[in-house]
Amino acid sequence: MIDKKDLDKIKKAIDSYDKQRDTVIKTSREVIKLSKTVIYAVHRNDMKSAGNAVKDMTSLFNTLKATVKSPKLLSSGSYKVAVQEYVEALCFYELTKNNKIPSNAKLKLDPEFYLMGLIDLTGELVRKAINSAIKGEYKTSVDLKELVSDLYDELMLFDFSGGELRKKFDSVKYDLKKLDDLVLNLKLSNKI
Repeated sequence: MIDKKDLDKIKKAIDSYDKQRDTVIKTSREVIKLSKTVIYAVHRNDMKSAGNAVKDMTSLFNTLKATVKSPKLLSSGSYKVAVQEYVEALCFYELTKNNKIPSNAKLKLDPEFYLMGLIDLTGELVRKAINSAIKGEYKTSVDLKELVSDLYDELMLFDFSGGELRKKFDSVKYDLKKLDDLVLNLKLSNKI
């Protein structure tokens, strides 16, 4: 009556998925930790440590991408957050080091996840602009304000009709307001 072979196949498939899921969660957590290491090192202007962390993070992220086989895992929270954090850290590093943000065409990621990471980048740019102003590096603050303004203008062309991406996009508006206020204060105090 019961097809035991069929049930055995199902059990093996579920066990395989669970094993893959556990690996994705663990590796995602490690990618996220390394992304924070990259960001903190860049904020401290320790580009050597940041570069080493980028290499480790990228290697681990490539392993993570190769691990994810199931469509369910591609949209899982762990994987999605790891992609966003990877994009944010890599973009922050490349922007600071080479004055260029890697494109999604180069990174070959889910476009929505790439955009979420790119949007998260604006928070780090605000922090960098404020720290630059404190150090008297006013041109850097102004340049970062212009970059966030340009990014905001480009993202305005998208139709983010609700969901997580819409909420994240709204944060860019607030980040830009902070930068506008910073630059205005620098202007009013004759620093620029």
